[in-house]
Amino acid sequence: MSEEHKETEYEDICYMCRRPESVAGKMIHIQSNICICNDCMQKTFDTMNGGGLGFGDMLNFGGMPVNMVNLGDLQGQIPNSQKLKKKKSKEEKKEAPVLDIHSIPAPHKIKASLDDYVVGQEHAKKVMSVAVYNHYKRIMSDVNDGVEIEKSNMLMIGPTGCGKTYLVKTLARLLDVPLAITDATSLTEAGYIGDDIESVVSKLLAAADNDVERAEHGIIFIDEIDKIAKKKNTNQRDVSGESVQQGMLKLLEGAEVEVPVGASSKNAMVPMTTIDTKNILFICGGAFPELEEIIKERLNKEASIGFKADLKDKYDNDDNLLLQVTVEDVRKFGMIPEFLGRLPILFAMESLTEDMLVRILSEPRNAIIKQYQKLLGFDEVKLVFEEDALHAIAQKAKEKKVGARALRAIIEEFMLDIMYEIPKDDNIGTVTITRDYVEKKGGPVIEMRGVAAIEERAEEQHD
Repeated sequence: MSEEHKETEYEDICYMCRRPESVAGKMIHIQSNICICNDCMQKTFDTMNGGGLGFGDMLNFGGMPVNMVNLGDLQGQIPNSQKLKKKKSKEEKKEAPVLDIHSIPAPHKIKASLDDYVVGQEHAKKVMSVAVYNHYKRIMSDVNDGVEIEKSNMLMIGPTGCGKTYLVKTLARLLDVPLAITDATSLTEAGYIGDDIESVVSKLLAAADNDVERAEHGIIFIDEIDKIAKKKNTNQRDVSGESVQQGMLKLLEGAEVEVPVGASSKNAMVPMTTIDTKNILFICGGAFPELEEIIKERLNKEASIGFKADLKDKYDNDDNLLLQVTVEDVRKFGMIPEFLGRLPILFAMESLTEDMLVRILSEPRNAIIKQYQKLLGFDEVKLVFEEDALHAIAQKAKEKKVGARALRAIIEEFMLDIMYEIPKDDNIGTVTITRDYVEKKGGPVIEMRGVAAIEERAEEQHD
């Protein structure tokens, strides 16, 4: 992209009030690249005519005349990250729609693409594929026919390390829409220390390269949503719990929010713009610890009356108890009804079994084992994992109870010596990881190259 095109892609911003041209109106260009809006220029003349600050005083910086200051340098200090992209005119919008119904893949195609990256979670992938497809159909639907489709915001519940964030990241990459990921733990009620609710929209604008139109069709994923549940038995002001849920209601439903461009906090030196959240898809996710106890209590109450009553410990060893979650269970956990009403699609993710962890190690396109095989491939060494070794890694990860996150740490531990020693010897051809090596009972099986391969490699290095 040429420099000239880059310049015309962004709006002029008033040097004094920081408003963009689309808000403040036509700019007055003074020396070099300085732009001032009509309002600020009028205020300047009013001040001069009122006998206040003199024009000469206004054009002096610490006794130095303004013409000795390079105003072009001042304007050049505003990086493109803090400039606002121009909005397209109505004619341009008609010619090239942002989204086309034919360009969005059907739900079965979205799920098939997710299958390449995410192992298991069949129900979750199906729910997300349909919800996303319906959401983008809603954006493109004609609202003049009297039927307005509701937003399909989602609430995703699943144990830690089951792939909630990874699923959303993969989805946004496949659809090529901007994605903002934020933690609800940092959100507080407006006016308190921490991020206010509108900061999540500011992150989405940054992800869309300050293109408001593209940001308004993006996805916002709010992780750790369970951390803003109502605090029980507290007399203090709940600034990071129920009040944040209340503040997010309008955002989830659709509201015009004023956010800073290219910065996370509002201040006088940052231009502001307005974003409509009506067409932004919100996905909330959380582990919801202790929710299983609420589900267990409900199920025991339902099945503990009469001669055929179940034992109370029937659900104690059920790893997938979260799959039986209902809206009432989440409400009892501490989420307010108004908040849950704006997240109509509720689904839970499965807990990872040993077999699923083995598949995660080797099946996805960017599986951990494939990454290490590629790393050793640069040294022309073949890395092989025995089936028993994969099961040993999965068993260790299962014991840690942090889901797929444990896999990388376990592999990193026993691969350290191999990654350190391999580059020392050019004659090593194959390294096989065994179960004994994973369990620290033995070593890896190392095979040397053939004589021809060694000579060929020596010749390449000599050349």
